[in-house]
Amino acid sequence: MAIYDPTKKPTDSYDTHTHLNDDQLFHDVPAYIGRANEFRVMEMNVVGYDAQSNLRALEIAGNYKNIYAILGFQPEDTKDFDEQALATLEEQLQQPKVVGIGETGLDYYWDTTTHDVQLYAFKKHISLAKKYDLPVIIHNRDAFDDVYQVLKDAGINKGVMHSFSGTPDQAKAFVDLGMHISFSGVVSFKKAEEVREAAKIVPLNRILVETDAPYLAPTPYRGKTNEPALVKFVIDSLAETLEMSSKELSDLTRINAHRLFLNHE
Repeated sequence: MAIYDPTKKPTDSYDTHTHLNDDQLFHDVPAYIGRANEFRVMEMNVVGYDAQSNLRALEIAGNYKNIYAILGFQPEDTKDFDEQALATLEEQLQQPKVVGIGETGLDYYWDTTTHDVQLYAFKKHISLAKKYDLPVIIHNRDAFDDVYQVLKDAGINKGVMHSFSGTPDQAKAFVDLGMHISFSGVVSFKKAEEVREAAKIVPLNRILVETDAPYLAPTPYRGKTNEPALVKFVIDSLAETLEMSSKELSDLTRINAHRLFLNHE
């Protein structure tokens, strides 16, 4: 894997999914943003996953020019997703610099919330995404069949399969629905050959990159606290897989993110 050389100015990149609103990072947001900027990670989406993190995402986006908010309740936190939470979320989605809804979806790995509750919240998020014409950011863990069916039945064709870790066939199925596929540090892991094979079949105009910080730090930082600056290592690994230069992939994924989230052609 190519290692980032700080003596060479890289192309500006866009971390499409980070959690600067998480307790592990929120205590020092300016430092993490400053370090990201040193690595020319100049734009990012701060993604919510519960009521508090949604408020924090809005706060961070409001304080920084090139940072945007995505708001929602991840599956593990939908036990608190009642009618009041839904109403608050809808109101927040209409605020400036909100560029998506999520992360939402289904997680059958953790036994924290029943499948019925997760499905209810997932479908409510999708309804809001369609109402406000926002891309929907999908969390999918051990729930491919149900996630695919919900998206297909709803006619969703604008969104992101976040931190994709599935098979080439699964990637193709979601691409055929119209979804973008976002790759995190997982693509750099030694045993993630299936994920790298999946990346090879995704159309270039549907590929995004992310950190999912503070989680899933890429090689060579695996196991440590992740941060937006490290999206450069995701790009390096994915570029090697796709036989592209890091600059080409950084440009490509930034353009894709602008088109999806900022409506820039």
